[in-house]
Amino acid sequence: MHVNQGEFIAIVGPSGSGKSTLLNMIGALDRPTKGSIKIRGTEVSTLDDNKLAEARRHVGFVFQFFNLVPRLTARANVELPLVIAGVPKEVRERQAEEMLSKVGLDGRMDHKPSQLSGGERQRVAVARALVTEPSFLLLDEPTGNLDTRTAAEIMDLVTRLNHEMGVTVIIVTHNLEVGASARRQVRIVDGLIVEDEVR
Repeated sequence: MHVNQGEFIAIVGPSGSGKSTLLNMIGALDRPTKGSIKIRGTEVSTLDDNKLAEARRHVGFVFQFFNLVPRLTARANVELPLVIAGVPKEVRERQAEEMLSKVGLDGRMDHKPSQLSGGERQRVAVARALVTEPSFLLLDEPTGNLDTRTAAEIMDLVTRLNHEMGVTVIIVTHNLEVGASARRQVRIVDGLIVEDEVR
């Protein structure tokens, strides 16, 4: 499977088919036991831990369970990757606010996760994943905890950001409606790609 910069791909298939495993390998979270994963021509599976950490800087992750820090505001949650990267306070605050504005949370920046709806929490998670301007946005069942209307809103948001920012989006889902948001669908069954279709 080859992924071009700026593509929007859905990896679909039943539970246990290997979708999340593939996503974790693409994001350099797991190493393949065989085969190879190349990002910009670099073989990821042979990198040492320091180089792997460097490779992960090009990747933004969004998960099903949001993974927000409960005691931090939306702004502070989005700032976290920038804190880790050593970005100065004024710069990271501005970047976090700009990204939260981009995902439609202008008036909710000072709210903690418990004060936000599920859709708003996922928007914060998307903003946090994109604030470092990664090359790839990887989403693992990002609508699994959301109702149908909110799930559609999140997918519309991701589609818009894919167009506006040119970020490559790879989403893993067992939900065919969510998968239909993507222009390209890769279907996996029992760890094998059985279909790779551009619509």
